[in-house]
Amino acid sequence: MTKLDPSLPNVRADALHLPDTRALGAVLRSTHKPRILLLYGSVRARSYSRMLAQEAARLLEHFGADARIFDPSGLPLPDDASDTHAKVQELRGLVDWSEGQVWSSPERHGAMSGILKAQIDWIPLNSGAVRPTQGKTLAVMQVSGGSQSFNAVNQMRILGRWMRMLTIPNQSSVAKAYQEFDDANRMKPSAYYDRVVDVMEELMKFTLLTRDISQHLTDRYSERVETAAELSARVNLKAAVESATAAKS
Repeated sequence: MTKLDPSLPNVRADALHLPDTRALGAVLRSTHKPRILLLYGSVRARSYSRMLAQEAARLLEHFGADARIFDPSGLPLPDDASDTHAKVQELRGLVDWSEGQVWSSPERHGAMSGILKAQIDWIPLNSGAVRPTQGKTLAVMQVSGGSQSFNAVNQMRILGRWMRMLTIPNQSSVAKAYQEFDDANRMKPSAYYDRVVDVMEELMKFTLLTRDISQHLTDRYSERVETAAELSARVNLKAAVESATAAKS
């Protein structure tokens, strides 16, 4: 076996932290109900993505969560209104409130719906020094009018990763959704329904497991280095200005 040189000459030692098992243990556990926000991607009167989100919310409430569903009706297109718009503020407030999320979208033209994407696009990647979605858990679901597909959930997984969310392994894809809901807008018993139960159960477990340690889980070396570099630049700039001022005098 080749013996490696253990030195790390390119690493900032002051910013390189070893994993802290004590921090991962989270001695002080939150006692409030897990806060889960559900988004859906259709505003039709009989929206299957909404009905699927409602079924998920019922399950989450049963598992002990505080589940809230955002109604996207009236939300303007991204950049077509000020972020002070009432619906934008409502959405962002719920995002900040949440500890986990569920995204439920129809598949349209082989992709997630524009209505769901618009909601996600209104969520800022940064709000001051805070990333509103970083470290929050995420479950993704989709409905299809035809055979089972995974295009929408795959897209949503990419978005979840981009927004630094902890997307759980399980997911739900409901084929021929028009056959899976009754006249009371409730999901019929089926293997598809059982999978929704699985996904919500898993989301609850991951949320309970990670919500108190999400800041530690998403603490990044590169960002610690960047912060240190910015501080160094400010200090050096101040020293340079003081030096120049002294030279002039």
